[in-house]
This record gives sequence, structure tokens and C-alpha cells, in this order.
Amino acid sequence: MFTILGGDGQEYGPASVEQIHAWIASGRANLETRAKKQGESDWRRLGDFAEFAPPTAGTPPVMGATPAAEGSLCGLGERFGAAFVDGCLKAACSVPTGLAIMKYMQENMQGGSQPNPQAMIAAISAAVPLAYPYLGVLAVLQAILVATRSQSVGKILLGLRIVRIDGSKAGFGRAFLARSTVPTLIEYIPLLGFLFWIVDSCFIFRADRRCLHDLMAGTKVIKS
Repeated sequence: MFTILGGDGQEYGPASVEQIHAWIASGRANLETRAKKQGESDWRRLGDFAEFAPPTAGTPPVMGATPAAEGSLCGLGERFGAAFVDGCLKAACSVPTGLAIMKYMQENMQGGSQPNPQAMIAAISAAVPLAYPYLGVLAVLQAILVATRSQSVGKILLGLRIVRIDGSKAGFGRAFLARSTVPTLIEYIPLLGFLFWIVDSCFIFRADRRCLHDLMAGTKVIKS
């Protein structure tokens, strides 16, 4: 008997080998679907079990079955690593802003003097736009990579790729606009954005490693 992890993140089973074969034939599951055998705790690909091994050469494929994705579901550390790399790139874009603020403080706090609060706010407001050109170039670069490779810079370095639930290519609209742009805009909303970020981050601990933005876009991240 087996339990499988559906694309909606829910567990289904226990189910017999025959029943799961019927699900594969109907397109409800494929060889990349995560599953675990009764009595075991580790989730594996259905294709890794002898009962569901791919057919040998000369055996016709099951009509209507969903093609399996090339890679397996990525791990927690890999997701964090890719997010860390992409976050560092965004932080690097803010270096000019930080340098401008430091220069202002050095010039106006000599001898222990305290800067005028209003002047300080004005200086910070003037420094923030210095990051915009770099952030714009980074956004264009990430958009091109996601559109052509379904990968951000961080995912390329960690060997990860964004796909749809059935393992097919996510496409620019789903992988970049729905999965990245919309959640980013939500995060800019006061209070709601922070709560969204917290919930979105906590979803990474699900068994299928799909964050809230993955659920919104109908995507998952696999090893490329």
C-alpha cells in the first residue's frame, strides 16, 4: 500500500498498486509524483519504486498519462540556497544607497555633532533612488532567465528549475508574473505585505516544498 502527495499538497491513500496505476493512466499521477510505502517515512518518486518502474523498450506508453518531469523535487536547503543568492543580488544593488548615506553621516557627524533629523530623512530619500537602475537591470536579467530557462540566477547556481504541477514548462506569465511579480507587489502593502511574507516563507516546510507563491502560480521547483 502507498500514500501519494497530490499536486495540491494533500496526501492520498493508502492506495493499492493497482489503484495508483489507474491514477497514472488517468493522468492524476505520474512517475515524478511523490509517494511513500506503508511503514516508511521517506517520500520518493513513484518511478523509484519497482512496482511503478518505467516500461522497458518496446512497451507502448499508457495513453493519456501525463509526461513525467525530468527532475525530482528539490530539497529544503536547495530552496534556501537559491533564495539566499537572489537576495544577495538584490542587496548588492542597494550598495550605492548605503555608501551615499554613510558619506552623508561622515560629513555631518564630525566632532560628535548630531545631524538634523529632517536633513537626515531628506538625505536618505535622495539616496534610495540610486539603487533603482541596478534593481531594474537585475529585474530584467531575472525576467529573461525565467522566460528562457525557467530559472533565476540563484536557481541556476543551485541546479533548480520552475515547472508546472504536471512537470511541463511553466512559461513567463506563470513563472515570473504570477509567481514573482504579483507576490512582490503584495509584499509592498503595509502590514499585509509582512504577514504575506511570513506565511509564504513558512509554506516551504510543506512536504512538497511549495511556498504560497507556488500555490498561487500552480508551480513547483525541481532539480534540473
